[in-house]
Amino acid sequence: MSIIDAYNEAWRNGNIEALTEILHDDFEFNPHVGGVVMGKSDIIAFAQMGAVTPENQRTLFENSEVGVAHSIAHFANGSTSEAVLSFLRFKDGKILSMETGATPLSDDYKLVGTD
Repeated sequence: MSIIDAYNEAWRNGNIEALTEILHDDFEFNPHVGGVVMGKSDIIAFAQMGAVTPENQRTLFENSEVGVAHSIAHFANGSTSEAVLSFLRFKDGKILSMETGATPLSDDYKLVGTD
């Protein structure tokens, strides 16, 4: 199983033990908002709280050094769902860093060219 797929499965299932193993001890998360850098313990806390529910998770590219993933994120606080693109770096078979970019999705969002 790929590193991204293992991460997604652990997140979906709330498997904190697996997440702890998948994230490198030096893990850094650079989210697209807030201008902060979060660490491994921050991501584990988000997973424990159920702060984000992912949908349509897919791995766009992955090799032994980097990965690119896309998903729709729904937030427990009721904020607007987002289409999220993630860039990940790997070290020692674990996720070393993750950086995201996102587009808010309004309730009436429609794909261009569809009715």
